[in-house]
Amino acid sequence: MDDQQMDRQLNIHTGGEQMGFNASMHEHRFEVTPYAWLDRLFKEHTLKGSGRLVDFGSGKGRLNFFAHHVFGTPSAGVEVDPSLHEASLRNLKRFKGKADIEFINGYAQEYEIQPDDRWFYFFNPFSDPVFMTVIDRILASAADHPREIEVILFYPAIEYTDFLERRTAFELISDIALPVEADDPRERFLVYRLPRWD
Repeated sequence: MDDQQMDRQLNIHTGGEQMGFNASMHEHRFEVTPYAWLDRLFKEHTLKGSGRLVDFGSGKGRLNFFAHHVFGTPSAGVEVDPSLHEASLRNLKRFKGKADIEFINGYAQEYEIQPDDRWFYFFNPFSDPVFMTVIDRILASAADHPREIEVILFYPAIEYTDFLERRTAFELISDIALPVEADDPRERFLVYRLPRWD
């Protein structure tokens, strides 16, 4: 699946690279997940049932639009970079199809986890301390509003996986390798699930 063709089909523009530098050492550069790899993820791990998807470091909104295209999933994108956030809002206006998608410009650690937020996507958007803070907020939300929650990591940092596996109740339920030429063990999706606490 060609990225430009899919962007054209959805009437959006999500490619390109980030210009300039990040305002904080805790924020990582903008990179998009190729559509072909998102397609593989969603074929092997569907977003079934009710709930909302949250993409931390959502950039121009590719994951949000594609998840809606495939499943009709409501979603939110949290992006700290104002120019990328503006690009996502432009895409939302042009997107083919009515969508329950919200884009928020702000820091991930300040995002208020909503009771219907169920799936959380991370493509190494920020430093380990920020990731840990966000996960702690997700866990607090699960305690207040019991529900099944999943964390989806793409190209997972070892610090992310160690934290989830050693310091939380999240359990690895899916390991989706990608057909890439380079022998890089991080070229994969990992899906962690937090069972309902009630």
